[in-house]
Amino acid sequence: MRLSSHCDQGLSQRLYGALRGWIESGELAAGEALPSSRRLSRELNIARNTALAALDRLTAEGFVVTRPGAGLFVARLALVESVQQSPVASRKVALSHRGDRLLTACAPSGGGHRAFAPGVPALDLFPREQWQRLLRRHQQRAPEAWLAYQATGGVTALKTALCDYLRLSRSVRCTPEQILITQGAQQGFELIARLLADPGDRAWVEEPGYAGAQAALMAAGLSLVPVPVDDDGIDVQRAPEGPAPKLIYVTPSHQYPCGITLSLARRLALLESARGSGAWIIEDDYDSEFRYSSPPLASLQGLVEPSPVIYVGTFSKVLYPGLRLGYLVLPPALVDPFRRANARLNREGQYVAQAALAEFIEQGHFSRHVARMRRAYRSRQAALREALTPATAEGLTLSNGHAGMHLLVPLESMALERALVAAAKRQEIQLSPLSRYFAGPAPQAGLVLGYAGSHEQDIARAGDWLARAWQRLRHNQH
Repeated sequence: MRLSSHCDQGLSQRLYGALRGWIESGELAAGEALPSSRRLSRELNIARNTALAALDRLTAEGFVVTRPGAGLFVARLALVESVQQSPVASRKVALSHRGDRLLTACAPSGGGHRAFAPGVPALDLFPREQWQRLLRRHQQRAPEAWLAYQATGGVTALKTALCDYLRLSRSVRCTPEQILITQGAQQGFELIARLLADPGDRAWVEEPGYAGAQAALMAAGLSLVPVPVDDDGIDVQRAPEGPAPKLIYVTPSHQYPCGITLSLARRLALLESARGSGAWIIEDDYDSEFRYSSPPLASLQGLVEPSPVIYVGTFSKVLYPGLRLGYLVLPPALVDPFRRANARLNREGQYVAQAALAEFIEQGHFSRHVARMRRAYRSRQAALREALTPATAEGLTLSNGHAGMHLLVPLESMALERALVAAAKRQEIQLSPLSRYFAGPAPQAGLVLGYAGSHEQDIARAGDWLARAWQRLRHNQH
């Protein structure tokens, strides 16, 4: 008999784990006698009390039974025997209907070369040392109350800093009290769906659109209604007939994934439609900081007052996804119910990180970091365009790239899209097909090429491969 060498476990725990494992696997069968504590002590060179403690725990948990005058024996456990006789691989897992539908919006995580991964920020440019100093400082200063459960909606300093920033840069109408700090935008979508709609209610979504928001709405049991997007953005006049929506999800500043800016006429039509139907608009402003030919656009939320808009923001794109901090700007009537529900369903936390982020913004580090990333992204986009020049010279089309972290590449056919994605996978290059972003039955072919998260040389190599692959496959299909 040998024990595992886990140095973080005591001898008694390791002996208990070994004996229990053998019982559960059937190596020690039901009714089989166990060695005495003296024998275990002698063979393993451990103290007898150590062996006794392990055997006593097995007895207390029912894995071992005592027979007076005879010793310890493995108990007959019907569940253990059933598991031993039935291979785990044969067990079928039945998801709910909602779970099956949800998985359609959950693409498998991509691997390989990430030069084209959309939505990945420039992690190499994040000022990690500066950020760590702020975290350490606020960890040392953290009040005792931050260790307990909180229900205030977030650190006041961060809500105040965010309010000033949003009013100045995005023309958002708000006070600090209207801001609720969440653990990312995704949690915000889930909270909105739970509190403002019931299962079976309709939610209008952009077609094509962001699968993450679609997944949150679908998980809440809502019925998704795709509304077409054209060169002016979402067109509510082309929404399918039927019951009015409870929620309308849009990305008006930089439509994802098409990169369109919602026109003023369409914004006003959207607001009028929401007011007429009593719907709430979810304005996802995921990357408005990254505009390369003009300042950030005014928000949809700030166009009218009172506004039927819930403004959603995140720090995943401007700082790093692992920070897990986002926020909602709520109409005054929704502040209290959202704060209470969030405290109960999700719990509040990361107050140290929130305080550090408030200082990061107040001291100007945030704006300087955004400016640095904007310059880097402009350069990385140029590297991608340069690498694709042989293909664009032969007709490959790229989106204008005036903003954001990716370019859209329309393709002639679904067959070409599938062929390119398959060829990239063989080269361990990650490509995101445009068809994946459609919720309806008539997807369009294309590629969504991220460029923000990779160095120019990596983008150049992957872009050169893509240009040659597109030329070859297009020629073969013709």
